[in-house]
Amino acid sequence: MSTRFAQYLTPEKEAELADIAKKLTYPGKGILAADESMATCGKRLQDINVENTEENRRRYRELLFGTDIELSENISGVILFDETARQADSNGVPFIKVLEKKGIIPGIKVDKGVVPLAGTLNECTTTGLDGLRERCEEYKSMGIHFAKWRCVLKISKFTPSYQAMFENANVLARYASICQQAGLVPIVEPEVLPDGDHDLETSRRVTEEVLAFQYKALADHHIYLEGTLLKPNMVTPGQLYPGQAATPEQCATATVQALSRTVPAAVPGVVFLSGGQNEEGATINLNAINNVAQRRPWALTFSFGRALQASVLAAWQGKDENVKDAQKELLKRAKANGDAALGRYKGGIQGAAGGKSLFVKDHAY
Repeated sequence: MSTRFAQYLTPEKEAELADIAKKLTYPGKGILAADESMATCGKRLQDINVENTEENRRRYRELLFGTDIELSENISGVILFDETARQADSNGVPFIKVLEKKGIIPGIKVDKGVVPLAGTLNECTTTGLDGLRERCEEYKSMGIHFAKWRCVLKISKFTPSYQAMFENANVLARYASICQQAGLVPIVEPEVLPDGDHDLETSRRVTEEVLAFQYKALADHHIYLEGTLLKPNMVTPGQLYPGQAATPEQCATATVQALSRTVPAAVPGVVFLSGGQNEEGATINLNAINNVAQRRPWALTFSFGRALQASVLAAWQGKDENVKDAQKELLKRAKANGDAALGRYKGGIQGAAGGKSLFVKDHAY
């Protein structure tokens, strides 16, 4: 490190962070995002006519985390919500310990949600920096080893603005710095929303610009890149694009181009969000990304929420007698995405949710 700046991470902490990031992106593995807020989890439960109570949320998370140890063959880590991180299974075993026993690394969502960004055209930023250091230190003491913070940017005629890209990049960099000091690997998530009628080329251009702002900010804050992960959107046309649909190969090429022009090779892995794609579509696009004939110095894998859980919820329906069937759906989707992360997915694995669209306009957690 340059002598202009005091080193704020010891070599031991750097090694620990790099090791966690490497384990999270082990070949053929990805991350289950189970970090929905109480309100968002409630919406998922409402869709299957289950009341949004703390006990029902706990029952659902127990279903996920109690899945057979085979789950660890394709799931390296799970992102939790604060409530979930403090809950236990029906035998009284904390969920963090349940995951640890399977060799799955517990993570945590630490942002406090999006808020309007003054002076912009309906753009936003993300709150939660106040008290973040103390929260991260507590989470680390609980056995949690990585964190996630989501910012969102919107494509329209006048957005994303310079102000929004600059502000969100710096918020994510400040979060990353605090996490690393506490021993948590930060997942940096500057999501370009799929809302809109823009074409694939516009999506690629904006994604590149957002990522360029992001890595400038991370450099300015002296972030140890080997101890981070990036969670971006795949590059796809807007959900309302009126033209011909882009093929998985076209989306994959645009995605890898955007990454190769902006993301340093020091970053160990890119864990894509599904961005409202249906389960099979997200998996097929991930597989295509891993077969693009371009240089890819990072692991390219998944950090899916809806695209891993839609079929689970459809099979469960809130009934105890359906738990095993629901867990089979999770294993099936995890295996499909694990294969896609290796570029080996052959397609055709349909879940209980079928090809149901998972797009939610202005998606918030």
